[in-house]
This record gives sequence, C-alpha cells and structure tokens, in this order.
Amino acid sequence: MRHVRFRDPAGAVREGEWTDDDELRAAGRTYDPSEVEILTPVEPSKVIAVGRNYAKHAEEMGNDVPDRPLLFLKPPNTYAAHGDTVELPAGKEQVEHESELGVVIGTQARNVDAADAMDYVAGYTVANDVSNRDDQRKEQNWIRGKAFDGALPFGPVVADPEHVPDDADIELRVNGELRQSSSIEHFIFSVPELIEEITQYLTLEPGDVIITGTPEGVAPLEDGDHVEVTVEGVGTLEHDVARKERRD
Repeated sequence: MRHVRFRDPAGAVREGEWTDDDELRAAGRTYDPSEVEILTPVEPSKVIAVGRNYAKHAEEMGNDVPDRPLLFLKPPNTYAAHGDTVELPAGKEQVEHESELGVVIGTQARNVDAADAMDYVAGYTVANDVSNRDDQRKEQNWIRGKAFDGALPFGPVVADPEHVPDDADIELRVNGELRQSSSIEHFIFSVPELIEEITQYLTLEPGDVIITGTPEGVAPLEDGDHVEVTVEGVGTLEHDVARKERRD
C-alpha cells in the first residue's frame, strides 16, 4: 500500500491510499490527484539527513568516504510537498538537486540494534535534498546550505517496506532530462546501520524521516525547472523550482 495525505476540495485533510490506478481513496471516496492538494505524507518532528552515502557522489564532490555516517538535520521549515514550487535562495549560483530514498519511522526508536532496526520502519518515501553549494562550502553546520525554506520536498506517499526492493533504482530528471540514475544497493551504510547509529544519540519518533544520501550526478537547478525524483516501488515526487528575487 502507498499511503498519502491530501486536502480535498472542501478543505478537509484526508489520509488514504494512492492506488496503482492513479486514484486517491480515503473515507470511502475516490479522488483525482490533480483535483486535490497533496500534502507531505507524514509530519516529522525532525528529518535526519545522511551525507556521502554513495562512494561515487563523494568522489564527484572531491570528498573522502566517511568512516561513520555523516549526519545533519533538515528542520521543519524545509519541508515541501509533491507539486510545490521550491524557491532557490536569492543570489546563489549553485543550488543543486539530490535525489534520495526517505525512511519513515513507525515506532519510537532509541538505542536500536541494526538487527532489529527494520521493526521500527513504517515505510519509504522519496526526497530531494536541495542544496545551496555557495554557502555549504563555506560553513561547518550547513544551515545556509541545507536548511533554507523549502529545501526538502518529499513524498508524495509512504510505501510499505515490502514494495521496495533492496536494490531499488533511484532516478532524477530535470525537465525530462535524466540527471541521476543509481540504486540503493550502492549505499555505504545500510538503512539498519543508519538507524543503529542515529538512535545511539537521539530518539526517533513516529513520522520522523531519515534521508539516506544521494548518488552521483548532482547538478544546478534553474528558475522554471521541473524536477521528478523516482524510487522503484515508491513512486515519483514532482516539484517546480523558482528563482527568488534578491533584495537590495
């Protein structure tokens, strides 16, 4: 099942299923996705992001592969939904896409062993970790680089774990052009290893999301771009991009 949240034409927030027939079913009714507002599929208290979890991406960025997961946070102001328009920070020349698999937590998790980690996973979603390289390269904690408003579109659904193969393909297209194409089998640190590491330091709550790193092929986004991120077994996240006007 692929779980979805949306606002119906009457303004009510619904939770239901996005079917294989491209329909939304909730509260005994069927909706056309184009006629409702798709919301983020969960409302996380926090999103934990993983850097350099693909060796080829680390190489293209001129970085070494980390010896333990490289972690940072995407705060709630970054959350954007399927169909939204992401505003790029004004005056920044290199703001890039990063296609990622998102892991949605289903049960409170603290000090979890890797062997038990999948018991805490509700499902998977799709994310784009939009990244402002101009500032990311100048700062240690990546606030300007990773935490600007709208910097994490994710969704449109949470797919049950059994629908997502261990070697699921992940792709990103901009205006129909393929930019990134890889598989989650190339992770340096697996999902269970990430959950074990993260929960040694902080408690994950139901609805929290781990975004698991991006493969090679990152590139700049421009005003008017249309982005599609697809993870096999989950679906496709789509959003637009607009260039924010710079204030004098």
